[in-house]
Amino acid sequence: MDTVFRLPDLGEGLQDAEIVAWHAGVGDHVVADQPLLSVETDKAVVEIPSPRAGRIAALHGAPGDTVAVGAALVEFEAGPATDPGAIVGELAQPTPVARSARAAPAVRRRAAERALDLAAIAGTGPDGAVTLADVEAAGAPSPPAGGAPARQEKLVGVRRAMHRHMTRAGREAVRATVTGEADIDAWPADTDVTLRLIRAVVRACEASPALHAWFDAAGETRTLHRQVDLGLALESDDGLFVPVLRDAGRHSADELRATLETLKAQVRDRSLPRDALAGPTITLSNFGMHGGRFAELVVMPPQVAILGAGRAEPRMVVAGGAPAVRRMLPLSLSFDHRAVTGVEAARFLGAAIDDLQRP
Repeated sequence: MDTVFRLPDLGEGLQDAEIVAWHAGVGDHVVADQPLLSVETDKAVVEIPSPRAGRIAALHGAPGDTVAVGAALVEFEAGPATDPGAIVGELAQPTPVARSARAAPAVRRRAAERALDLAAIAGTGPDGAVTLADVEAAGAPSPPAGGAPARQEKLVGVRRAMHRHMTRAGREAVRATVTGEADIDAWPADTDVTLRLIRAVVRACEASPALHAWFDAAGETRTLHRQVDLGLALESDDGLFVPVLRDAGRHSADELRATLETLKAQVRDRSLPRDALAGPTITLSNFGMHGGRFAELVVMPPQVAILGAGRAEPRMVVAGGAPAVRRMLPLSLSFDHRAVTGVEAARFLGAAIDDLQRP
């Protein structure tokens, strides 16, 4: 039996991963499927289980190291594998995080970054688990006298992926942007803005299918989609995530809201499954909840469009031939001009505005 366990293929074309934490140490006996370590990819934090039972002879890599798919991770002692049905030995943890605390890999990593002991933090999650909010509330160590010096951080995980993806998008797409505003003064006070935007994107895709497509520049082909798999840009402390709302036009408002809450929770605790980030056909960014009116957004190939909503505010406009103060929602549609014409983009934006202006 092979005594060397290598980083397996994690799918989605990922070439490497960063070690977040080891869950076993040299000399420990592990059983098959016991978590060996957590790694962070471009998309998620993943626990990697042991492929066999045995005693660990050596570990390759420390938390923070990036390892390539196929690189050696663990060496087991030679000899037949035995599985006594229980974990034997002390599971070493080469980070300041206490092993006795219940916490997800992303929470353990955040605590390690802040040099905090998870065992000293009262968990508010299920069964007393420590959450990211608990770690943030615990605070960071006090800075040295005179103030904390500036520090450099190597981009890893999600921020490294964001750098690579945005660089590729800027290099490949020929981006153009059209803007407009929707009069939403008639909306009830309790309107769910995100759900209205989702519905507007679905209607606009029906009116202008060219925006709801993938573009292959090398093959000079377009793929026109029937189902709207909507990417939703969600900000986090770790960087930008774009989970996908599958077949957005098929679900009821209640179903959409429940799915959105689940996706947001998974982003917060870094538990998004890898397939939740794969294959968006168009993207929506509701950046207005943080500020700003209009924006030139980044189109992520092979998609050809992204719709952004800015902050809605009362403004003086002409309504019914007379000046009036109306609540206006600014919209920005960025598109890849290699595959989309200006008229197609304007038609899409117009359809989205028409839908949003319905009471």
